[in-house]
Amino acid sequence: MTDIHVITRENRAYYSDLIEQHHRARHDIFVGERGWNDLRRDDCRDVDDYDDEHAIYLLAVDGSKLVGGQRLYPTLRPHMLSEVFPHLVHRALPTGPQIYEWTRYFVVKERRYGRTDCRLLAAVQQFCLNEDIVQLTAVVEMWWLPRWQQAGFKSRPLGLPQVIEGQPTLAVSIDISDASLAAVRRQGGLRRDDLVTHHLSQPTTGVRSYAA
Repeated sequence: MTDIHVITRENRAYYSDLIEQHHRARHDIFVGERGWNDLRRDDCRDVDDYDDEHAIYLLAVDGSKLVGGQRLYPTLRPHMLSEVFPHLVHRALPTGPQIYEWTRYFVVKERRYGRTDCRLLAAVQQFCLNEDIVQLTAVVEMWWLPRWQQAGFKSRPLGLPQVIEGQPTLAVSIDISDASLAAVRRQGGLRRDDLVTHHLSQPTTGVRSYAA
């Protein structure tokens, strides 16, 4: 059974092994598969300036295996779109306490043809609804737009696309809504809330004990 674990500064100590797996999986996917060579590190871990105490991770775990993940970051702080890709924004940059940046979305190769993608997309909508987050911003390759439309997400470009790492890429905003959550759940045949948000009473190592 796949669950999506919500990891914040409050419970991060309980998830140290899982977070380490996720940094290595990100390096395998974004550097090894997608060729983002600016992210290459000798320790084979994808870690950047936004993997700090303010980051929120939604990580998909099936039994003891990490199968996907994504990161949210507050836009009231310097973030990737404001600091690294401001040239992609041709209008006012959306920021505020109810707007977060969405980055580092991935699904491991062997799970890309199942429900994991829909579970992660549903999880980001559900988490944001729970936390009164009304909008996300993101920098994505243009091939993401029809996928989001298929999933029922409402997105808007914040500027014109530019080629980054060989791919047409643009900045977008994504609305959070009950309608989008319902649409992606229908597409994936999801009948339950996959978010795990409880805090464990003692730190532990090993992913298996994290599942609800």
